[in-house]
Parts: sequence; C-alpha cells; structure tokens
Amino acid sequence: MAEPTANTPVSDVEKRAAADIHRGARDVGIALCLSGGGFRASLYHLGALRRLHELGILQQVKAISSVSGGSIFAAFLATRLNELGRTLDQGFVDWQKEVAEPFRAICAKDLRTWPVVRNVLWNWIWPDPLVRQLEGRYPDRITKLKLRELPEHAQFVLCSTDITFGTSWEFRREGTRDYRAGRLDEAAEWPLARAVAASACFPPVFGPVSIREDPDNYAGGAQGPEAEKLRKRIQLSDGGVYDNMGLEPVWKKWSTVLVSDCGAPFDFRDDTMPWSRLLRYTSVITNQARALRLRSFFGDTGGDTPAYEGAYWGLSSVADEFVPIGGFNGYSKELIREVISQVRTDLDSFSAPEMSVLENHGYYGADYSVRNWLPQLLPARGAPKAVTPYPEWTDEVAVRRELRDAGKRVSLRRVWRTIVE
Repeated sequence: MAEPTANTPVSDVEKRAAADIHRGARDVGIALCLSGGGFRASLYHLGALRRLHELGILQQVKAISSVSGGSIFAAFLATRLNELGRTLDQGFVDWQKEVAEPFRAICAKDLRTWPVVRNVLWNWIWPDPLVRQLEGRYPDRITKLKLRELPEHAQFVLCSTDITFGTSWEFRREGTRDYRAGRLDEAAEWPLARAVAASACFPPVFGPVSIREDPDNYAGGAQGPEAEKLRKRIQLSDGGVYDNMGLEPVWKKWSTVLVSDCGAPFDFRDDTMPWSRLLRYTSVITNQARALRLRSFFGDTGGDTPAYEGAYWGLSSVADEFVPIGGFNGYSKELIREVISQVRTDLDSFSAPEMSVLENHGYYGADYSVRNWLPQLLPARGAPKAVTPYPEWTDEVAVRRELRDAGKRVSLRRVWRTIVE
C-alpha cells in the first residue's frame, strides 16, 4: 500500500488499509475454476484456456480447481504437462497441436453410451459397476497418472461431492481430503481416473462412487463413533451437486480468482409430468445454490474493499462492447440462448462443429472478461490480438444448421456416426 501524504483524504487511506487487512491472509496468485457440464464444459474451457495461454495469464495460474466436465479437461491438461515434461508456468509451444487436437479427439468418442446400456437394468439399485466401467475407460482415453503424479505447479484440485457427510471432497496430489471425513494420504496412490470418475458421475445417469477405507487411515475430520462408522463407506457424487463452479477450494485462499462457468442458464418452463417435476425440484434448488455462490463471488470482488480480485465468464456471457480486430466479437445473444446454451451436458461424441463453436465461445468469453475486469493481468507491452480459433464456424446460419440436434440426449445422427467410426 502506498504511503499516505498530507493531501490524501483520510477516507481513502482507511479504505486501502481495510482492503489490505482483508486480503492479508491470502496467498498472492491466480486461481482458476473450471465448472461442470460434461464435454460441453470441457470444450468451453478448452477455448477459454487457449486465450488465457495466449495472454500469458494461464502460465501465472497457481491453482486449478475443477468439477465434473471441468475435471475431465483438468486431468487431461495435467497429463499433457506430465507427458511433455513441463510445468504450467512454462506453457505450451503449440497449443493447437499439443492441447486442442488431442483433446478434441477424446471428445469425438462416445464415453458413456456402452457403460450405460450394459448397466441400465440394475443401475438404480447397484450403481458401482457403471461408475467403475466409466472409470475404466479414462486411463486409455484421458489419463494413466496417479494422483501423486499431478504437477506440483500449478496445484490441481478435482472436486467431488461427499454425499455421506454432505460437503466437498477434494482430490489432490497429496491425496484426498474432506474437512468432515478427514484427510486420506494413502489416496495419493489412487489413479487420477478415479478422481475424474468421482468428479463427473453426474446423477441420475451415474450413481455415486463408493470409497471403502479403514477409518483409522483418515487423519482429522469429525470425531465420534458415528463418524468412524460412516468413514467405512463414503459415497462420492458429481462435484456439481455441492459446487458446480469449483469455487470452494480457492475463493478463501487466493488473491485473484478466475471462474470459467459452463453451467446451463436456468430455463423457464412448465413441467406437468410427475418425473419431470421431480427433476424440476432439483433444478430449482441447484439454481438457487449457484446463484448464492455467484452473488457471494461478485460481492467479494466488488465494492471499495474487495476480498480478492476476480473475473467471471459464463455460457450466457455476451461481449457486446468488445469488438476485436477482424469484426467478430462472439456469438449473438439469440444464438447463445437458443442454440449454444442448449447443447447437451453429456459424455457422448461431439461433432467438429459442436466442438468448434464451444471453443470459440469460451475463447471470447475469457478474453472479454479479463479485458474488462482484470486488465492489469494483460501483458505490459500489449495483448496479442484475439484470433478466432475456428473462423469457419462464426457464421450463425451454419451454426444453427449443424447444431440443430446438439441439445438432444439421443440423436440418430450421433448414433450412426459412432457406429461408422
């Protein structure tokens, strides 16, 4: 904080002092949150991180907290760093070849249909086989790493929901932890694929992952005989059940927090069928929890004495004011609302147009948000010009045509494409 002078108003001095005190307990650095939302979110984050990498911001990130689809991409990113022998601060030489192309190849393959079909008759009463089969696909498709092989820099935190103790469960390089269940250091030897499966087992399609460990292996956590009994079998569900933006591990710790949120906007509709009403109840509760977290985030990062600096971009974000050189400033409000925000949150195969549109959208969301809310993070010598990753998919007529089935959980076109491939 600058030294006050005789001409400095006392109120300004007090404001700056209050801000410094408020921030004092935080680690100086950038944390990045990647929301859930299946492959839709993974691809959206792929585009956002491409732009952060171009701006040199991704290389400054100290922690990445992820949920569900965000964890799929985070695990892939950590694996690529491991394979290339790099740390995040060193960055990538060629983002398209080293990151985008291999990850798009993953999203072009159907991960979920065969496990779901095989277990559809008993999934509701015996969910373990389906989740384990999904986990078994991750080593060949995404990562063969163990948790202890995650990079030291940046810190990767994959979040799941502990539905036994009702809190967030974190997978880290050092193992796993949950402030109620306790810390499990032995989990450092677990496959990273298990963390991805637990983070992305979104209900009701996938049941919870069961963690069976000797209660004596846990350190800390809730005390008492009931807690000890519960530790024998802890059930983990999708991280988005507790916190779909992955804010929990970072928003009280770091001085700057970036949020890439591909959560679907809340739709207004009338549900008349009993089953759809049950799902609607869950959607309303989830939307309220998300709204409260966002309200807290914007409250913490705004005002005269913000608790920390932050920037947010979401699936519904539209960059009306910012027009980069070349004329394209992102997709229109109508296209985002009617098409892009309706893309399924699933793990089936995504077409090249679907992937490209989501990447483009994430790219410009991140660019616009950083320029408007955290311009101090931009390079001192000027930010590199925004260049649309896939300019052939900026024509909205073509986008509407190619994404007309993108919101359907089941599509004959996608089934046929999967069979052919």
